[in-house]
Amino acid sequence: MGELTIIVGGSYAGMAAGMALGRALRKVLIIDSGNPCNIQTPHSHNFLTNDGKTPKEIAGLARQQVQMYKTVDFLNGLATAGSKTENGFEIQVKTGETFTTGKLVFATGIKDIMPGIPGFAESWGISVLHCPYCHGYEVKHQKTGILANGDIGFEQISLISNWTNDLTLYTDGKSTLTQQQTNKLLNHSIKIIETEIERLEHRHGYIQNIVLKDGKKVPLKALYTRLPFVQHSTIPQSLNCELTTEGYFKIGAAQKTTVHGVYACGDNTTRMRTVANAVSMGTTTGLMINKELIEESF
Repeated sequence: MGELTIIVGGSYAGMAAGMALGRALRKVLIIDSGNPCNIQTPHSHNFLTNDGKTPKEIAGLARQQVQMYKTVDFLNGLATAGSKTENGFEIQVKTGETFTTGKLVFATGIKDIMPGIPGFAESWGISVLHCPYCHGYEVKHQKTGILANGDIGFEQISLISNWTNDLTLYTDGKSTLTQQQTNKLLNHSIKIIETEIERLEHRHGYIQNIVLKDGKKVPLKALYTRLPFVQHSTIPQSLNCELTTEGYFKIGAAQKTTVHGVYACGDNTTRMRTVANAVSMGTTTGLMINKELIEESF
């Protein structure tokens, strides 16, 4: 079994990596602070055998199954620092404890930066949505808004038009669409509202109205947007792991970062933010680490 592998982040990607390594008889420590980004999301979709379950249900079952592998341990805590050592890496948690490892996995996700619109954060993941593949079916054919502008707004609204024809683009200020983009949206009967947004009226996270700064209220059932983000953990950057221009950790086909011995998987590496993709990437990470360990010792 050899040395310990540390996985920072114990949601879907982290646990999938842990399961793959546990089944390969590897010693694993999964460190998780228990604060997933989908904590408000009522249901998860597009994940075979678990479609419609709550994220908490899926994560709970996953942890129960991963814990069956005796070489895998969990630590409920927050990883606060990391450093390079002669033989690998050292990870420190909030309590001050330190753990050493030869292989290090970051499955730490990202932190969304919420706009200062009252009602937005309370509705995020419930009726303010990031992914039509995850949630579009549940709000199909309903009155839907897109909060975006320019090329991103045009790209998003064309995507969402697959699920509903009742669409409005909210640019929250002067539109930066090209004339060609504007004409195309208008030809598809898509309204463009440039008035700034005052607040979202909602009930327990479910939008009722979007309130504009001119006092107008517009009924709405769902609002899609793509939020800016930061990496949830800055430890990889402190170890010199490079980021892409979009702000994700740069990885190769084997989930390796730009630092030897450090891997990354899940939402911190890709815009494809689904449970199924996180599990796939986590499993791949576990397989690739085991392969590398065999190559190093055989």
